[in-house]
Amino acid sequence: MDRHGRQRIISLYGSRLQRGYARLKLGTDPVYAAATELVAGTALPLLDIGCGIGLLGLYLHVCGQPRRYLGLDHDRRKIATGQQAVRRAGLEALIDLHHADVAELPPTHGHVALLDVLHYLPAGRQPILLREAARHLAPDGCLIIRNVLREPHWRFHATRVEEFFLRTSGWIPGGAQHYPSADEVRAPLEDVGLEVRIEPLRGRTPFNSYLIVARPHR
Repeated sequence: MDRHGRQRIISLYGSRLQRGYARLKLGTDPVYAAATELVAGTALPLLDIGCGIGLLGLYLHVCGQPRRYLGLDHDRRKIATGQQAVRRAGLEALIDLHHADVAELPPTHGHVALLDVLHYLPAGRQPILLREAARHLAPDGCLIIRNVLREPHWRFHATRVEEFFLRTSGWIPGGAQHYPSADEVRAPLEDVGLEVRIEPLRGRTPFNSYLIVARPHR
């Protein structure tokens, strides 16, 4: 996405803090471009679990991907912020943001995104969510996960420092609960018959972020 496209999205948010956050994420985080590339060429809806302020839905639209987008998040403030941006864009018919817990997934099938969500759940809930997300895939859909993975690496420790400040700032109430290993993410998905690919996705950040893509066997 070029600078003009990023600015179109940033301008939809009401406060200076929200615009600053959107500018930082869109300027440094490669996950939006990666997700857009993965769903390109299909008209399937996308379920975004833990959507935050709805940046992915707006990004898809500006990139010419006017698919149905359903975003869920347990943080009412972020959902309200995203809904306001969607109204400003006039995209209520395509982008639907709702306050909901990860245990309350709607009966939709298509692509599914879980971006920076897993480590905010206790270890026991993570495989449950992964299996539930897999149930919402269409036969030609993909499950797009971006998450920090637990590794003996300086990037992992840098991520833990960032998460400390996110929790103390109030942006992520409760903070990180359990950082999964690659095997802890892979196993539940393979158990339900998905092919899994894991690769680094760090962009211009120091964090230990990975892109995990899971698809039904073909």
